[in-house]
Amino acid sequence: MSIILDIPGDERITIDTFQPDDAAGVGELFRNVYGDDYPVKLVYDPEGLVRAFEKHENIPAVARSSKGIIVGYVSIFRSAPVETIYEAGQGLVLVDYRKHGIARATNRYFSEVLAPAYDVDAVFGEAVCNHIYSQKAWALQGAIETALEVDLMPAEVYAKEGTTGRVATLHMTRMYRPMEHTVYAPGRYEDIMRFIYDGFTSGARVAKATDESAGVEPTFIESRHFEFAGVARVTVRQTGRDFQAVFEEHEARALAEGMVVIQVWLKLSWPFIAGLTSWLGEKGYFFGGVLPRWFGEDGLLMQKVMARPHWEGIELYSDRARRILDAVREDWHRATA
Repeated sequence: MSIILDIPGDERITIDTFQPDDAAGVGELFRNVYGDDYPVKLVYDPEGLVRAFEKHENIPAVARSSKGIIVGYVSIFRSAPVETIYEAGQGLVLVDYRKHGIARATNRYFSEVLAPAYDVDAVFGEAVCNHIYSQKAWALQGAIETALEVDLMPAEVYAKEGTTGRVATLHMTRMYRPMEHTVYAPGRYEDIMRFIYDGFTSGARVAKATDESAGVEPTFIESRHFEFAGVARVTVRQTGRDFQAVFEEHEARALAEGMVVIQVWLKLSWPFIAGLTSWLGEKGYFFGGVLPRWFGEDGLLMQKVMARPHWEGIELYSDRARRILDAVREDWHRATA
């Protein structure tokens, strides 16, 4: 299935799945808009784009002009801890082709064609909060707000838009395969988690987390540092009695490397998660929200910022998003009191 748009000048735009012959044109599109400065360097690498597509690691939709050029692009790609969850992003349209509905059509294509065709469980996006346009675009594709990532992006990325502080993102997910499972809510987060799940069809049942101890297996944590953004993402895959010591090693390394935001991903399938969030709260970490199917089952986002968050710069389009923001900000006050 393709989407066809007729635009002024007797030109036709075809939105379709990426093909190897499109790779060079994708690079030219990004150079025309960003020069060589786009942070995802894969888009400039034709051979890498083709390899990632063949491995289903990066699955783009492209807008091809009848003049033989690539004028639009968006991709779903793997960035979560499991391979069945994809992130959508990297969307752009050549300047001369904007205001013709191409961005909306490419978003519709990845949502209605690509994601079902490649058997994904869910697709999420991180809609920036320095304006509401991308949030609305995500909502049009059936995505639901489940988390708020505070101060995720540096201001300089959006300097041309007049942004003066770090930019938060709204984590929005469209579920394709609901799955019956139980999530365990720490006491202080039970109300907001029930609110999030009441408006989101994922198959999750919310239960109260317990104070039982973590397992005896060794803790296993993975960290990724994004230097351009100053963000560390810490994935906790397994916890044991050594959790605190292992976590503090990862945190110390992130701080030594100048990270100004640390995100922690925990498994909501752990009945003992309340003990972990309580300890993290004592170290200044606060609630971020729910990450649907993040580990196969759902995840919890905890986050820490090294300076006062740029709350004033957060613009949200929905009452649901504002309710999540209230919970996040309230827990930040508690964690930093």
